[in-house]
Amino acid sequence: MQKLCRSVRCSCQISPFVRCCIPPVFVQKGAEIVDSSVDPPAKKRKLDSVTTSSDMANNEAGASAPKEDIDEGLYSRQLYVLGHDAMRRMASSDVLISGLGGLGVEIAKNVILGGVKSVTLHDEAVCSINDLSSQFYITEDDVGKNRAEASLKQLSELNMYVPIKTYTGPLTDEIIKKYKVVVLTNSPLSEQLHIGEITHANNIALIIASTRGLFAQVFCDFGPSFTVVDVNGEPVVSAMIADISHDKEGIVTCIDDTRHGMEDGDYVTFSEVLGMTQLNNCEPIKIKVLGPYTFSIGDTTNFEKYERGGIATQVKMPKKFHFKSLAEAIKNPEFLVTDYGKFDHPQQLHLAFATLHKYVEKHGVLPKPWSSSDAAEFLTLAKSCSVYGGNDTEINTELLEIFAKICAGDLNPIDATVGGIVAQEVMKACSGKFHPIYQWLYFDAIECLPKEGGQIINLTEDDASSTGNRYDGQVAVFGKQFQKKLEALNYFVVGAGAIGCELLKNFAMMGIGADGGKITVTDMDLIEKSNLNRQFLFRPHDVQKPKSATAAKVIKKMNPFVNIVAHENRVGVETESIYDDTFFESLDGVANALDNVDARIYMDRRCVYYRKPLLESGTLGTKGNTQVVVPFLTESYSSSQDPPEKSIPICTLKNFPNAIEHTLQWARDNFEGLFKQNAENASQYLRDSEFVERTLKLPGVQPIEILESVKVALVDERPKSIQDCVIWARHHWQEQYSNQIKQLLFNFPPDQLTSTGQLFWSGPKRCPEPLTFDINNSVHLDYIFTAANLKAEVYGIPQVRNREAIKEIVQNIEVPEFVPKSGVKIAVTDSQMAVTNGTNVDMDRVAQLQAELPKMIDLGDLKLTPLEFEKDDDTNLHIDFIVAASNLRAANYKIPPADRHKSKLIAGKIIPAIATTTSVVGGLVCLELYKLVNSLKALDPFKNGFVNLALPFFGFSEPIAAPKLEYCGKQWTLWDRFEVQGEMTLNEFLNYFKEKHGLEITMLSQGVCMLYSFFMAKAKAQERLGLTMSEVVKRVSKRRIEPHVKALVFELCCNDADGNDVEVPKHSNVCNCGCGKHNLHSKAERELVEFLTEEILAERKAQKVKTIPTEIDGFKAQLNGSEVTLTKKTDKETIKITFNVNHTVDTDAEPGLNPNMDKAEIGELKSKPAFKVELVNGDTTVNLLCSFINPNEQEEGYNDVFGIDEVSIYNGEWNENVYAVSGEVIDSYLYDLLLNYIEEKGISNEFVEKLSEYSTAYEHSAYISLLEGLSKFASGK
Repeated sequence: MQKLCRSVRCSCQISPFVRCCIPPVFVQKGAEIVDSSVDPPAKKRKLDSVTTSSDMANNEAGASAPKEDIDEGLYSRQLYVLGHDAMRRMASSDVLISGLGGLGVEIAKNVILGGVKSVTLHDEAVCSINDLSSQFYITEDDVGKNRAEASLKQLSELNMYVPIKTYTGPLTDEIIKKYKVVVLTNSPLSEQLHIGEITHANNIALIIASTRGLFAQVFCDFGPSFTVVDVNGEPVVSAMIADISHDKEGIVTCIDDTRHGMEDGDYVTFSEVLGMTQLNNCEPIKIKVLGPYTFSIGDTTNFEKYERGGIATQVKMPKKFHFKSLAEAIKNPEFLVTDYGKFDHPQQLHLAFATLHKYVEKHGVLPKPWSSSDAAEFLTLAKSCSVYGGNDTEINTELLEIFAKICAGDLNPIDATVGGIVAQEVMKACSGKFHPIYQWLYFDAIECLPKEGGQIINLTEDDASSTGNRYDGQVAVFGKQFQKKLEALNYFVVGAGAIGCELLKNFAMMGIGADGGKITVTDMDLIEKSNLNRQFLFRPHDVQKPKSATAAKVIKKMNPFVNIVAHENRVGVETESIYDDTFFESLDGVANALDNVDARIYMDRRCVYYRKPLLESGTLGTKGNTQVVVPFLTESYSSSQDPPEKSIPICTLKNFPNAIEHTLQWARDNFEGLFKQNAENASQYLRDSEFVERTLKLPGVQPIEILESVKVALVDERPKSIQDCVIWARHHWQEQYSNQIKQLLFNFPPDQLTSTGQLFWSGPKRCPEPLTFDINNSVHLDYIFTAANLKAEVYGIPQVRNREAIKEIVQNIEVPEFVPKSGVKIAVTDSQMAVTNGTNVDMDRVAQLQAELPKMIDLGDLKLTPLEFEKDDDTNLHIDFIVAASNLRAANYKIPPADRHKSKLIAGKIIPAIATTTSVVGGLVCLELYKLVNSLKALDPFKNGFVNLALPFFGFSEPIAAPKLEYCGKQWTLWDRFEVQGEMTLNEFLNYFKEKHGLEITMLSQGVCMLYSFFMAKAKAQERLGLTMSEVVKRVSKRRIEPHVKALVFELCCNDADGNDVEVPKHSNVCNCGCGKHNLHSKAERELVEFLTEEILAERKAQKVKTIPTEIDGFKAQLNGSEVTLTKKTDKETIKITFNVNHTVDTDAEPGLNPNMDKAEIGELKSKPAFKVELVNGDTTVNLLCSFINPNEQEEGYNDVFGIDEVSIYNGEWNENVYAVSGEVIDSYLYDLLLNYIEEKGISNEFVEKLSEYSTAYEHSAYISLLEGLSKFASGK
């Protein structure tokens, strides 16, 4: 792919996707373009640079897009939504966005991120304080400036490939005709109608959008004839054929292991059909679906009879749309319903927006917020016949009255929602991808307003009046008191990715945490280049910076009053000491912006436990969903789960693939085995002396598999040079793509029949053929090139990225001829494979493997680096290997290959994403937050949402109520639990439930630990009954209870008085600090425990080495309390080094005195223990006592780190009568010779420095353990 031109002075002609990294910026006054770009003037894009083709309407959907390079690193996730062709068509589209208020800036942001050719920002209005309610790219300093010009700089930074211009003059016919798409967000009706005539006549797409309080309107006109090349954007489906009937209505029956997934009216074509060959590569045939495995294709009597095989593949057919002009569509509207619970609202809101135009035309201003008199006049105007020359709609006066009272409001969540919808329509108009809105869309969220007795509570004009505040747009809808509630909220945003960025921006505009509240955001990830396409708070210079901290800084610029704290922590059990009871109890709610189910489920459990609201959301391409979890009202996120992802049978992967997904998964598994798992096992063997012993304890055949992988890595396939790596790769190619296939065909020849007389190689089993290596085949060489270099990386061998050099090595490799063997068993099903593998361990084979493993001394300083698969680094060869390996496998089985783009999607399990969907989802989430703040007690105002912008489809439903269960006549839900204050014994606990609740506990567990059961051995149960609950937990789990844990949570299985099983809530055993005491601590105890808790956290944070190594430079380490013993054995002798870490720590430097500081600066603490060296040969031991030398006491000319304090030699065991000589009195030459002697044994200055580092790490670990022990003792644990 062509690389980006990075130089500002670059004057080359480059595509819209390959442009200088500093975006061109234009400011246009009237018809004059003012140059503010850093590019050479001759290279500027002009407003009239777009030429449109009339081949296929105005969108060029059928025209071949120019083959220009796309920055896949930036657009990777969006490319999986739109595809290359659609992106290229977008890159030839100039877009005009008129009106840079809150809605306009949302649209502009999403369109620019999408990657169109250019965007012109048009506005004749100036910034006002009211704009700050939702316009996130202007500040108070911009008040009085033109809105387009004030927004230009920050919008220009969003995408370096999209030039941004401003235009502040009137929208003349000449200006309009220069654009592919025109978006109007702030135009009067007269201007809309005039521009609508121009755009409709000139095949220019027109989109009109408006947001008013909790209401929104969108209109689309893409011209008289507009072609969509892909209506829904779903992947093309295919099905393997079992039979095709020879009939007037030919019925295709598919193999019954998967549904065909097609719909009525779809078109299909065929391939690989035997018999009825006329269907192969036929023109697309329209189908009628008869069932999940059958569909009809019309008359097949003129074809040959079907024999076997074949694949039916869906064909995407273009669809033409004929849009009405704005003037006609106003009179004869067609609506897209956004909420089927409000089926009559579109017609009513069509009238409301039309009436609003008349009202503004008459008064020059919008109706005043919550003004009854203005609302009454608005209703009168709506009822008059003057609106569009007549109106026969029966007016919903309550709805229109609310519209009039809040239409002066400007809400960021509504702007975000509609901004995402409109931006997606812009992309549709540019690309011809996805079904456009036809033609009116109306949206409202009036359920956000609080009700009493079924009626919306009316605010006073005073409560909603403007005060010159940045939140006036929100106050106009909800009032001043509501705004104070928002500013006092304490919210936890988990994740600062795409949705997280949108939520944080929305929270800032809403004023969450701006006065007395706080937003806490956490995300452990760093910013990657691929994030920039939709995580709009980040810029190229932010790459590799923390997401959360970077996002927080940007948010503070959007709203300086917001109190936001950024963390870089993963949410999970390991951070419960940070996100503890105190933290959660202070929250008003949690907003998830996570990208994995496990983390979502974890946060859901925490919210249920602490009874906090949870705002949940997610996206997948153009699809998005939102869920609100309300304590005591709704079910939780975990109450319903998606079905598990369908796995591919192992036998299909190993021997019988029939789809590219199978070969890609096989290639991915190969990568893991070749370059990660074997290396990991070998690395553990190298550094852990107990690895083999531990491996032998594993169940089934795992010991053999793991030991074999170690032997392969360290003996059979260990390379010494890049030549060895290439030889290995060439032989591995032969084994995978030739030898194994020959063996498979030897076992199951192409004409093999099953026991039922059917061909073995039929249905989903594709008959393979072995490949013959061809050095001139690029895919063959790709495999050798990537595999050899990855192998070299694992073993620390310098890579060779020169293909010709690799090719030259390959040419000289001789590959032995393969002859298939008899007696080789190949499993056909997974069950056969399980039987073949068995569970019995061949101990003779285990012993043989142990004997064949190399000794440590023979391996020297060998280190292996297991490779972690990373899909987004195009230089690491990971995806290159996967593509080559998969496509070679596909060639074996005659499966169509996949290009790099598709392979990366499937093998990397990439989630397609686009900024438009994220914007919509972020807006919908914040609408639910309004409802939570209003403390709505009923279920019906809350909405779970599902959207698909491609269709487009919008579905909203009430959240599912928390299911009610019952025990002993008492109802409960997942939000209920038993709570008991204070500690008690297990016996008291069992009696408590029997006496208090009439329940007999039959089983009691905590997490995965079974604490008590009715079938437990009597002696064991009796032993535990007298113990306190906390002591039982500690003994069974073999873990201490952490200081931050204030309550123990137990799961109960109970019987009622009649002996029937009953389901009951969880039990929580609560104490103020989790200590297990009946009474509160004394003041001194509490203060000590609190200090120790903070000190332990600080020490853990400062801890550089979390896991103490088991060896240093070949010396095996044994730890016994404060004593450390290092041992190395050779053929001649055993070398043993012993030291004790007690009282060995001192600062690495003298205290630095600073008169401006309260305390002296303390250097880094280092442990420098005295140590004993024992050289043992037979029965004789040479004993050297050594210690570290103070650099200030070193003799001139010497730079030794340590010295010898004492020397002795003895036979057998040491005793007090053994003679010893001081190092200070022995001959200096002998002293130097002794130092040289032990240096040859590995005890050099460098080694002793490492010994100090090791001792420092171990001493620090011991110190933390001591603090934990003190804390445990003081808290009575």
